[in-house]
Amino acid sequence: MPSTSTLARPAGPGDTAVAHPPRANRRRRANSLQSARVLWLTVPSLLWFAAFAIGPLAAMFVIATMRWKGLLYEPTYVGAENIGRVLTDPTFHAAVRNSLIQVAVAVPIMIPLAFMLGYHLNTKPRGYRLLSVLYFSPGLISISITGMIFYGVLSPNGGVNGLLRGIGAESWATPWLADPGTALAALIAIDLWRGIGWTAVLFAARLASLPADVIEAAQIDGAGRMRTMWQIAFPMTLDYVRTLTMLQFLWTLFTSAALILLLTKGGPGTSSTTLSYLVYAKAFSQRDLGYSQVVGVALLILGIGGMILIRALLRSSKENTR
Repeated sequence: MPSTSTLARPAGPGDTAVAHPPRANRRRRANSLQSARVLWLTVPSLLWFAAFAIGPLAAMFVIATMRWKGLLYEPTYVGAENIGRVLTDPTFHAAVRNSLIQVAVAVPIMIPLAFMLGYHLNTKPRGYRLLSVLYFSPGLISISITGMIFYGVLSPNGGVNGLLRGIGAESWATPWLADPGTALAALIAIDLWRGIGWTAVLFAARLASLPADVIEAAQIDGAGRMRTMWQIAFPMTLDYVRTLTMLQFLWTLFTSAALILLLTKGGPGTSSTTLSYLVYAKAFSQRDLGYSQVVGVALLILGIGGMILIRALLRSSKENTR
């Protein structure tokens, strides 16, 4: 008869924990190992981001404390002197005013019109594919070609003044780009021409993903097109509207320099000078890198503040529609 000491004894809970680690522990250890491997794979992208995003951003703040004419000159540390020069410069004040006017006019006009055009495209009217191409085309035209087109259209003897003279409204004809009262408005109009169609196609793509039964139910209940568009479709895409609004805000604020350089060079006087153009003019035309980077910091602060404001306004709108 075998000894009772050699008989199999049922394993207790403590013995099981020692001999066989719980499955949850093994899974946790495997997940930790996998996370470590994935983290190492992200190191090259993090280094790239640090070198080409954080590095230039930090350099902007450093250069803002220097008097520097360019790469061939020796920089001199001047501390906060450039800040004082910028804040007391009437040109900077004009640039801030013009930038605020530009985004305050262009973005609130562009987004609602683009949404309406996008909604119309989403209904698939006759020839909607051709309309999509036509709407999208202005955004595909290079900035230099756009400048050439509107230099001809808005010149004293260009297309707009020729049309006004043709319909007997010659008193309205003006050198649109050379008149201090119309130069900025002309640039805003060009921004709208370039941006509305492009944004409309993006809205149409988003609206196409909405549940069709919700739209059909609203129409069965008697909702007209305008009510369906603004009270049904718009609230359902509000997160996307917020994203496109912020992108258009940043696009308008940060990329106006190229068109201004081609058409008005900030004039007449400072009537069309924006912060984006002032950064370029001070850095490359007047060789005052310290001043330009202080303006760049102001532009960055304005951009961040504008995005926070847009996010807050559209978030409150979303809460009100619930």
